[in-house]
Amino acid sequence: MAALPDWVKEHIEMYLRTDGEEGHIWRGVTTLLLTTIGKQSGAPRLLPLIYGEFDAGHIIIASKGGHPEHPSWYTNLVAEPRVKLQVKGDKFAARAETITDARRDTLWQIMVDIWPPYTEYQAKTDRQIPVVLLTRD
Repeated sequence: MAALPDWVKEHIEMYLRTDGEEGHIWRGVTTLLLTTIGKQSGAPRLLPLIYGEFDAGHIIIASKGGHPEHPSWYTNLVAEPRVKLQVKGDKFAARAETITDARRDTLWQIMVDIWPPYTEYQAKTDRQIPVVLLTRD
């Protein structure tokens, strides 16, 4: 697995150190901490991601900035959909579901409203960028 950029490491450290008081808002948007299990390593993988809310769940987007392949965190949660989340100070287990039904357009639009560059990322790639709904276990 590639090393995380320093700014990501700093974001995670700040989020964890302050229990989300700092780091929950990043560049004006809400972020959560997602922990997946590495599909090859079996080791926990922790990343901050922009999120939105829908019903009782949290929406995340597997954009990888529009690269042709999915981000590794996404392939990890496809292999093992049980994940851990931290949303500000709230830490809990959740289940990940890739949304492919009629809800996808609604959830995608919620996220584009939060982070408009998702539209640019989708235009840069031939893959359909996955929309993931995380629901508390």
